[in-house]
Amino acid sequence: MHKLLIAGKLHPSGEAMLKALPASGFNVKYIEEVSESSYAPFIDYADALVIRTQPLSAATIARAKQLKVVSRHGVGYDSVDLAELNRRNIALTIVGDVNSVSVAEHAMMQLLAGAKRAILADRAVRDPAQWGWRNKLEQQEISGKNLLILGYGRIGRHLARMASGFEMNIRAYDPYLLKTGWPEGPVTPTSLEEGLPWADYVSVHIPKASTPAIGAAEIAMMKRGVVISNTARGGVICEQALHDALLSGHVGAVGLDVFDEEPPAIDAPLLSHPNAVLSPHIAGLTAECGERMAIASIQNAVNYLNGSVDPTLVVNPEFAYA
Repeated sequence: MHKLLIAGKLHPSGEAMLKALPASGFNVKYIEEVSESSYAPFIDYADALVIRTQPLSAATIARAKQLKVVSRHGVGYDSVDLAELNRRNIALTIVGDVNSVSVAEHAMMQLLAGAKRAILADRAVRDPAQWGWRNKLEQQEISGKNLLILGYGRIGRHLARMASGFEMNIRAYDPYLLKTGWPEGPVTPTSLEEGLPWADYVSVHIPKASTPAIGAAEIAMMKRGVVISNTARGGVICEQALHDALLSGHVGAVGLDVFDEEPPAIDAPLLSHPNAVLSPHIAGLTAECGERMAIASIQNAVNYLNGSVDPTLVVNPEFAYA
C-alpha cells in the first residue's frame, strides 16, 4: 500500500478525494498545519508528499527513506530544495495552469486599488476627520495609461487581456520569450531599460532569482508616481528600495501579495504605509483555484506512483520513475 503524506490544509473537494484513496491502495496521513515542523516527523516512510507553500529543506528530505515524488500544491517551488531532490532522484511535480486567471485578477485588483488609493479612501470614510482627503484629488484613472508586464507567461497574458478592457497601453518584458519567440498578439515586447521609464504601472510576474530583479536602480528608472503590483514571489522586488521610494513619493502606490518573509514581521516598514495594498499570498487562493490545486496535486502524486503522471508536470523529468 502506497503511503501518501499531505502537508497543509486542502479544499474540501481535495479532502473528499483523500477519503476515497484507501480503497485504491493508498494510506493517507493528512497534516492540516502549514509548517515544515508539522509534517517533517511523518516523512520518514512516505512514498509521496503533497505540499503547499511551506519549506521542504534538505534536512527534511534527508529523513525520507522511500520518498519517490513531491507534488506541489501550486506552480512555484522556490521553497523546495530542488537540488537535494535531484541528488536523491526524487521527482517534483506542479499542478500546471490552474491559478493563472486568479493571479491575474488579483494583480488587476492591486493596480486599480493603487490607482484609486483604496486604503486612503477607506480610512477617509472610517475617520470623519479625514473626509477632506477626497479634495486632494490623489486618485488616478488607469484608462489610457501605460502598463508594463514583467513576465509574459500565462498570468501576464491574462492580465494583458484584462487591462486591455480598461483601454490601457500594454507592453511586456520577458527575456525568455525574447530568446525563444514572442507569441502572436497585440502586446509589444520591450527591454527593461525602455519599458520602465515608459510605464505608469508595472506588474511583476517573473520568478525569483538570487538577486532582486527590481532594486533601487530599476525603480529610479520609473516615472515618479508609478504604481507597482507584485503577485510573483517575495524577493523579486527589493523591499527596502520599495519602501524608500514610497516614502519619497517616487512610487505612488504598491500592491504586494508576496514578501521576503512570510508572514512579514509586525514592524516591517511596508505594513505601515497607507499606499501599500497588502494581502497574505492569496492571489492564487480563490475558492475555485484552491479546489483545482487540491485535486490536481493529489492526482499528480497518485498518478506518479501508478506510473501515469503527465510528464509536462514533472519539473525534473530526468528522475521520473527512477
